Amino acid sequence: MRKSRIATLAALGVAAALALAGCASDGAGGTLELAGKAPSHGSGSGSKGTITIGFLPSWTDGLSTAYLLQDQLGKLGYDVKMQTLSDAGPLYAGLSQGDVDIFPSAWPEVTQKAYMDKYKGSIDDLDTYYGNARLTIAVPTYTKIDSIDQLKGKGADFGGKIIGIEPGAGLTAQTQKMMPEYGLDGEYQLVTSSTAAMLTELKSATEKKQDIAVTLWRPFWANSAFPVKDLKDPKGAMGKPEGLHFLGSKGFAEKHPDAAKLISKIKLDDAQYGSLEDTVVNEFGEGKEPQAIDAWIKKYGDEFAWLKK
Repeated sequence: MRKSRIATLAALGVAAALALAGCASDGAGGTLELAGKAPSHGSGSGSKGTITIGFLPSWTDGLSTAYLLQDQLGKLGYDVKMQTLSDAGPLYAGLSQGDVDIFPSAWPEVTQKAYMDKYKGSIDDLDTYYGNARLTIAVPTYTKIDSIDQLKGKGADFGGKIIGIEPGAGLTAQTQKMMPEYGLDGEYQLVTSSTAAMLTELKSATEKKQDIAVTLWRPFWANSAFPVKDLKDPKGAMGKPEGLHFLGSKGFAEKHPDAAKLISKIKLDDAQYGSLEDTVVNEFGEGKEPQAIDAWIKKYGDEFAWLKK
């Protein structure tokens, strides 16, 4: 656990916004404005032209992969521009209009399906880099249950609560649908406030070896930072897993074939993705993302044939 960031939890607004936006199960979002451009640390010579990566800093999956792509495409010789946005809607629109070249971590199968359906004719799917994105109910590894249905009748062990995140998050809505399916709605209260508050309670409970049930999702660095396990969901009430994709503007592969080829080779499993996100978000933190990518490549580079050092 990276205690320097986790102990304070002051920086967990990043995770909170991820939960609100990245886990919005209906894929809907308001129209928000561009948040401006991020610095282009470590970009290439520009000899092959410019590639603009659009990402939401508050979504830590996209934040991590955006800086990974910035590093790798820079090493191919591209001038990589980083365009930060504040919601998925404008990002999909910018991608479809060619204002953005790459969306580095999209959820187009379920979570953002409405956007993908709207813009799919003007967006290219470059790659699925991670195949197990899902919403979960998690408990500490020492807790003696392994399935959501085993929560029934054990409300006293958990204080009659499932600790959730923001009231408006898609994860919250899905949990509210799940509870009556397992007969938990009369025994448990879903407590909502913020992702930061949930993680604070999770940290406190695991340090004291107390039982706690929380709403989580994958991929998310907290799954490796805390001793937690996902509860099995035999009814499928928390929804189906989906893939995380790299999306490109229309014709991206034809315009930048070497970049598209590299992107198509990127595959990350839970441990690999967890190490990337934890290094970027927790170990190094805001403003040090390029240094975090350098450190991650130095440590894990030998695991990936596609990775340019």
